[in-house]
Order: sequence, then structure tokens, then C-alpha cells
Amino acid sequence: MIKIYVTKQSNYPVSALKLKEKLKNFLLQKGIKSDALVEISLVGEAQMNELAREHNLDGGEIHNVFSFPASELRGEFVYPPDGIIRLGEIVICYPKVFEVAKSEGIKIDDKVYELVEHGAKHLLGEHHDI
Repeated sequence: MIKIYVTKQSNYPVSALKLKEKLKNFLLQKGIKSDALVEISLVGEAQMNELAREHNLDGGEIHNVFSFPASELRGEFVYPPDGIIRLGEIVICYPKVFEVAKSEGIKIDDKVYELVEHGAKHLLGEHHDI
């Protein structure tokens, strides 16, 4: 079973249920069939800036998404005794994503999901050139 936890720093109006459903389907399409856990956090700009500083990702502009693969945080992979593979955490800056979605003329939920999927790809080891 794939477990997805969604936390919101504020009462951001994103459907956690739909977000979980879409991410679960994406992970299944990517071949994740064992017990797995992904955490998604929707945060404000101050929290996103703090994370950028903590992880040396501060580039002057507020990031809209970060992903933190659990394997990179733990080092060498060890199969967990409870059998649940912890893929990691995806952090979304809601105010920044709201601004981008508005400028692109798309729904905020669609933009949030697009970035969650992008973050999930990173959790699965798919990376891109920056």
C-alpha cells in the first residue's frame, strides 16, 4: 500500500484527497508496488526560504518545490524492518505556486500536482539539468 501524508503550514485550499489520489496513481504507473511512504508539505515563503538556507539552495528567488529523497538523507539504503519504503518528502511553496499558476492561467490544484509529480520523479531518482 502506498501511503501519502499531506501537511499544510496554513489552511491552503488544496484538496489533499485529490493530491494523494493523483500521486498514488503516478507512483503506481512508475512501478511502485510495495509498501511506500511519501510526505508532502505545503508551506509559506518564510519556511521555503529557511529550507533553502539550511540545504544551501538559496539562489535569491523563492523556490516553488523541493524534494528530499529519504535515501539521500539516510545515506546507504537499508531495507526498513517494517517493510515500508520511505521515498522522502516533497515541499511546495503555496504562495509561490499560486503566483505561477495565476500567471500561467491554470488552476492552482493543477500546478500543485504538476510540481508534486516533478518532486516525486526526483524521489525516484529521475533528475534533470538545471
